[in-house]
Amino acid sequence: MALSSAATAPGPSAPVPAPGPAAAAGRRRVAALPLRYLVGKLVTTLISMLAVVLTGFFLFRVLPGDPVRALTRGKPVSDAQLVALRHQFGIDKPMIAQFGDYLGRTSRGDLGTSYQYSTPVSGLIGDHLWATVYLVGTATLIAAALGLRIGIRSAWKHGSRSDRAHTGVALVLWSMPTFWLGLILIVVFAVGWGPIPGMFPTGGMATPGMHGLLPSIGDHLRHLVLPCATLVAVVYAQYVLTMRASLLDEMGSDYLTTARAKGLRDDEVRRRHAVPNALLPTVTLIFLNLGVAVSGSILTETIFSWPGLGSLFYEALTVPDLPLLEGLFIFFSATVIVMNLVADLLYPFLDPRVRAS
Repeated sequence: MALSSAATAPGPSAPVPAPGPAAAAGRRRVAALPLRYLVGKLVTTLISMLAVVLTGFFLFRVLPGDPVRALTRGKPVSDAQLVALRHQFGIDKPMIAQFGDYLGRTSRGDLGTSYQYSTPVSGLIGDHLWATVYLVGTATLIAAALGLRIGIRSAWKHGSRSDRAHTGVALVLWSMPTFWLGLILIVVFAVGWGPIPGMFPTGGMATPGMHGLLPSIGDHLRHLVLPCATLVAVVYAQYVLTMRASLLDEMGSDYLTTARAKGLRDDEVRRRHAVPNALLPTVTLIFLNLGVAVSGSILTETIFSWPGLGSLFYEALTVPDLPLLEGLFIFFSATVIVMNLVADLLYPFLDPRVRAS
């Protein structure tokens, strides 16, 4: 009996069998999966950017108007000077030659020189970028904080009076044109309407001649209120409705019933289980909106005379300033594409199911 036991039981020095080829291949496949996911997203991003660069040239060539005539309107210029300007801008060349020049300088990172400013387009974008980031960044932070909080509470208490009120307001704001809302805010809170006095500036980013640190900060904030409120009102409504719908989908899941059966309080079930699983669509929307808001601020910046990229784009359209339009189009599109890439790369961290798929 002792001999039988000794024969069947492995000794302490018995070698452990090595994993088979299938197990090793499985480990390699799991290890390579994140890299494959990353490479796929990067390739998609590069293809999208190439499509943007190609589209940017032809899109603005169909605009009516002569840049040279627009820039020399009201000035005594001869026909020879007009011909010289067209040659200087390169718009007297055949379309295929202009396209070749465009691809050549774009591949080198050169966005060209603005017709009306006689300044490199990249420098103009850099000069006006801060104003747009200041406006869009502030609006996005406020809208995300409000939208997520209100959306979570509306979903958790769906059907209540507060839920119906928040949902109704969000639907109205989401369907409201941005330019119309901005004009209404100017009429009511800048010009003054009825018993409401004009409290905020009608436009601009700062009052000329303002001195002192604290007065300058207060002046900047006063100028920021109306354009920021315009963007927040529309964007926050999307976050409320998206977060509410995502959380309502999660509320019927079995894992929430299990969490309650284990004795967790309702607030803990919502905070630790329901909300993290419902965040993915809203986080995606926040990053996408961050990219879209940079280009979508054109109307808001134009209405409020905000000196950002939106106003610069509007000024370029009036000429048309082709290099500036092309450069801004590439920049706006790149912002959306990069924010989309960031959202895609965050997926595996927010939802492990994406990493395992």
